Amino acid sequence: MGFVSKRTSDISGAIIDDEQVITVVVRSLDKKFDATGEELAGLKRLTNVIEVELQHADGHEEEIIVNRSEFDKVVTDEVLQRADTIRGRRNGYRPAARNGE
Repeated sequence: MGFVSKRTSDISGAIIDDEQVITVVVRSLDKKFDATGEELAGLKRLTNVIEVELQHADGHEEEIIVNRSEFDKVVTDEVLQRADTIRGRRNGYRPAARNGE
């Protein structure tokens, strides 16, 4: 006996060929679902925007999307050049320098 698995669109319920499946992750709602490119074609993409996560001292986090030109008015290129990356060590950190070595 064998089993056949079929992927279906969570939007329309239609069967989707494996090569047409797009998994949509909605980070702000902590949800994900399957659809096709054709079903998602009506979504209008925003351009020239920046996604920002604000991490407050009390542990509260929020994600906002801002216009690039408005972001550039507040955060200069110099600030971004000095900023740490979100991966790895902080700028200027050297493990050997910790203990006066």
